[in-house]
Amino acid sequence: MTEKELEEYGDKIVRVLKTIFDPEIPVDIYELGLIYDVFVNEQKEAKILMTLTSPNCPVAETLPVEVEEKVQTIKGIDSCEVEITFDPTWTQDMMSEEAKLELGML
Repeated sequence: MTEKELEEYGDKIVRVLKTIFDPEIPVDIYELGLIYDVFVNEQKEAKILMTLTSPNCPVAETLPVEVEEKVQTIKGIDSCEVEITFDPTWTQDMMSEEAKLELGML
């Protein structure tokens, strides 16, 4: 697989991530800054490194599963693994300008 193809898969994954919303905040998880990294390897396996707004997040059990399931719907992606990390800890500073605008923070 070429570098360009890997990049295209990364873009497709980001588009899918932008359809997943935090149930408590009306902004998608990508714009919230919950996605730290997106990897796709030559075997078309995806790995998402993400965090939650807090360790006690009410969707801690379901959100990573939703991310895995939706990413795996992308044609050509054979599997997806989500790794949750709290390093660095999520803060509002990690939100995009778009998210801050949506939430009236700008």
